[in-house]
Amino acid sequence: MKINQNIQAMVTSNILTTNESRLATSSEKLSSGYKINHAQENPAGLAISNKMKAQIRGLERASQNASNGISVIETAEGALSEIQSMVQRMNELAVQAANGTNVSLDKKAVQAEVKQLCDEIERIAADTEYNSQNLLGGEQELKGYTDKVYAKVRYYSDDVKIQDYKISLNKAADGTITASNGGGFSATAKFEYENGTVTVTDRNNFEMKMDLIDESLVPAGNSEVELDITGMGGMTFQVGANEGQEITVTIPKISLKNMGISEIDCSTEEGAREAMDQIGTALDFISEVRSKLGAYENRFEHTISSLNITDENMTAAHSRMMDVDMATEMVEYTKMQVLAQAGTSMLAQANERPQSALQLLQ
Repeated sequence: MKINQNIQAMVTSNILTTNESRLATSSEKLSSGYKINHAQENPAGLAISNKMKAQIRGLERASQNASNGISVIETAEGALSEIQSMVQRMNELAVQAANGTNVSLDKKAVQAEVKQLCDEIERIAADTEYNSQNLLGGEQELKGYTDKVYAKVRYYSDDVKIQDYKISLNKAADGTITASNGGGFSATAKFEYENGTVTVTDRNNFEMKMDLIDESLVPAGNSEVELDITGMGGMTFQVGANEGQEITVTIPKISLKNMGISEIDCSTEEGAREAMDQIGTALDFISEVRSKLGAYENRFEHTISSLNITDENMTAAHSRMMDVDMATEMVEYTKMQVLAQAGTSMLAQANERPQSALQLLQ
């Protein structure tokens, strides 16, 4: 029998301390709802869960970005719908002006309305914006550059390979200009020059347009224009949690020249008949652009659906790793609570045992 060292009390105290620590841990898990609250509990699990949490938040933000993409497209498509309505009205006016029953005053009145419609088309194209970014003025086109001040890349399709091209121009003595392959294009590429625009078409939806801003600056004889096709431009949407997960939306410039109705004139019967053909081309152009935007919108909707499904699955995986099972943890908490109470009782009894040594001194 010893009184200086109470070994039983020390053992009981150590066990009680361990049980109280486990009880505190269980209480923390029940309070927070998390299985892992400190790095020491599961270092690898915490690192993985933090990475998954960043991925989940990125997916949620990406889904919102894709929704913004749909809003952008709806804004542009709404403006194009109105422009198409005006072009159809212009076609109606052209048909009216081509009728021989109209006198010159009637045709002038028709042309006056046509001019107002043309001005409104240009205004809508210049003023349609989303978050202060112009949508129809050409800012959302793919970019390309030339080495000549009199030449400008107007448009090229998504199927055009990013590289340098050369267009050969031949200016005859009478000022007539023709274009041909100067390098970079395939042997099957077709070149056409009309109304100040060189149009290059090829297989697989290849199309490129270059404007000659001032024909008088084009040197006589043969010359070459070098084109730098960058592949940059448009509005890029981040639709994933990682780098490179993007969708780029390109919208051609909407202008009277691009639609082919910059010189429409319904003040004469002949001009009205020519206008009908030009307006038909313009309607095809607008329909093509609207169709392209519709395809983008469908793509964004599928993207959002895919992101939401991925987010759901990632969240479930993160939950399995981080969220505590309340029922199981409550069983553990109850067990540790009972052990802590029992340990406290046994420690009290162990501390009383040295008191029996006093009986030997009586």
